[in-house]
Amino acid sequence: MSPAQNGPHASQASAATPLPTVCIVTLDEEFLDTLRTELLPWVQIVVRDTYEDLARWTRERQVSAVLLDIDTQGEDPYGGLPVLTELRRLNQEFTLISLSRARARSVEKQAASAGADAHFRNPVDVSELRMTLLEAMRRRSDEADRERSRQQALEASRFQDFIGASEPMRLVYDAIQQIAASNINVLIRGESGTGKELAARAIVALGRRANKPFIRLNCAALPENLIESELFGSERGAFTGATESRPGHIELADGGTLFLDEIATLTLPLQTKLLRVLEDHHVQRLGGRTFRKIDFRLICATNEPLEEMARTGKFREDLYYRIHVIPIQLPPLRERIGDLPLLCEHFLQIHCTANGIPMKRIGADALAAMEEHSWPGNVRELENLIQRLIITTRHQEIGPADLPFRMLEQSLVASEAILLPDGGTDFDDQVRQLEIALLTTALHRGQGSKTAAARLLNVDVQKMKYLCRKYSL
Repeated sequence: MSPAQNGPHASQASAATPLPTVCIVTLDEEFLDTLRTELLPWVQIVVRDTYEDLARWTRERQVSAVLLDIDTQGEDPYGGLPVLTELRRLNQEFTLISLSRARARSVEKQAASAGADAHFRNPVDVSELRMTLLEAMRRRSDEADRERSRQQALEASRFQDFIGASEPMRLVYDAIQQIAASNINVLIRGESGTGKELAARAIVALGRRANKPFIRLNCAALPENLIESELFGSERGAFTGATESRPGHIELADGGTLFLDEIATLTLPLQTKLLRVLEDHHVQRLGGRTFRKIDFRLICATNEPLEEMARTGKFREDLYYRIHVIPIQLPPLRERIGDLPLLCEHFLQIHCTANGIPMKRIGADALAAMEEHSWPGNVRELENLIQRLIITTRHQEIGPADLPFRMLEQSLVASEAILLPDGGTDFDDQVRQLEIALLTTALHRGQGSKTAAARLLNVDVQKMKYLCRKYSL
């Protein structure tokens, strides 16, 4: 419990827990004496009479709160406002309370915009100031504790570049750790957007080839006439435009790892050549006459049913068994939906920081709606959505109304939250807004014709005209 709950004697008795330090910045000695008497049982006090280097000074002294008289110094009557802004920018955990002799309401608004938790005008009720200060410090401390807990949960759920603590992901982590140190070929399977390249990189990072080349080739990204030379390399004059000898991706991976994404798109002739390389550990460039000895580990990825393709002759069965030594199946996001809050937190941190935007959060109703979504694009779809939301949402908390319509129409939770917020709503006003929306839409589709609009809404023309007069449409 806080000192405000236990009383000053309990606060002083708890010598093992040091009192928080509050910095008071003012030139008003009389006010300072009164304030010191009021606050000393609850906090430690340090006093400054200047704004100079205040941010560094408070950080070094491990100050928990600052009471800043914003019209203390200089010719500018509100010269402390930029100081408030700087303090808040440097430390989101500070408790900041501004003081001023100005009576204008605009000063309080400017202080709040600068980052103040509260603003007091002289003459100040020091008892009220004390209660406000202690409550703001408690709230900031709780927020900091929650943030530390979130960070700890995020770190505990991190495995290489993966984020997730669900059982399906724990199985993936275990599989990666078991095979990382070997040289066995690996086939990573999973829907688009589940993180197949992340899994390949995790295998490499934990294995003996971590410091060797990691060469990636997306087999579906290149036309058939280019992928052969990209994969196997070419000698000068091997084809039109081959003006110099070039090693292929297999050669570049010598000593390291070759990651072939979308391997199911390779043509049968290329599958045959790749199989020969895997069997002989030699590669021959296009137009070349010599074979180069090669040592690499092959990791492949696909979201195609290779077994069915092998059965129907679209994928070589012997190559399938060569690459399918150890399969790793990545779960789609809908099967690890418990990881959604952690993933959201992770992407919010990354993209808010990258865009210079204050940290945003996702409200409980919005998160519940997101948990009902099927996520066909998996984690990639989620990251793209978070990037969009931090740009388009003006407020700090992302709510259901900020989510895409396609997501809202699937979500009962979101529909309820929008129709009936926790604080209740005005029934007549909601009906009015719904009627206006229906009338406006019908008039738009009817190209302004009230008769056509009435037909779309299945009402008679006279009622349509009455409603348009009622709402000035």
